[in-house]
Amino acid sequence: MYEEYVSLHRNIAIEHMVKYKIPASITLAQGLLESGAGKSELARKSNNHFGIKCHTDWKGERAYHDDDLKQECFRKYKSVADSYSDHAKFIAERERYSVLFSLDTKDYKGWAKGLQECGYATDKAYANKLIKIIEDYQLYQYDTKEKSNKKDNKTSDIIITNRHTPYKTHGLVYVIASAGDTYESIASEFGFNVRDLYKYNEVEKNFPLEEGGIVYFEKKKSKADKPNYEHIIQIGESMHSISQRYGLKVKNLYKINKKDFEYVPVEGDILKLR
Repeated sequence: MYEEYVSLHRNIAIEHMVKYKIPASITLAQGLLESGAGKSELARKSNNHFGIKCHTDWKGERAYHDDDLKQECFRKYKSVADSYSDHAKFIAERERYSVLFSLDTKDYKGWAKGLQECGYATDKAYANKLIKIIEDYQLYQYDTKEKSNKKDNKTSDIIITNRHTPYKTHGLVYVIASAGDTYESIASEFGFNVRDLYKYNEVEKNFPLEEGGIVYFEKKKSKADKPNYEHIIQIGESMHSISQRYGLKVKNLYKINKKDFEYVPVEGDILKLR
């Protein structure tokens, strides 16, 4: 169901990213979350895929739906495309979201965190839900609007200019990513098979590597080292990012906390690490 929704709407999300500088992954994740992949009553009856309420400046059609309060006013659209366009303008033209546009369009974690902090939704887990959807369905791939034919040249440039110092923490060897790094470039620099780096770091091909991110050169552990017993979840974290921080396998993090893979980290929750 989610894959079908992405297939239907990814092109318009990419178009809006180019025009409005909102990451396509964020648009798609919000659409999936807010509309239940297009199956919610509001989406089906009103073409409203982003849960945008009427507000005082809305001049279009209206629909009434129970949300935080009973029978709240929501915007009604003639088409899903109109909903997507209004969503882009809603974020791009409101002062409260202006701080987000200083972020890179590839920084989906920053955007997710920013949307929650700017008050897009009242759900304390909103940012982390978006991040989970983006990572589970690899929506980050749509934030790179160009399929670069110069990838090999760019990679070789990175190898020449970026040298990384290996460190060892939690008993594991790793490097810290610099701006512009990829798993491929780091694998080439150290003579690794890139598939091994994907495996060690529990990511899929094309998973974005952010500046300051940890890249492990060996398998992570089944539990965190002492004295790391617990972690308090912050806005913008995922189970994967937490696992990277402590050198702990993602599946073990779920297992230790008796969570299934549908679990979304909520700000303030406490996770066991061993």
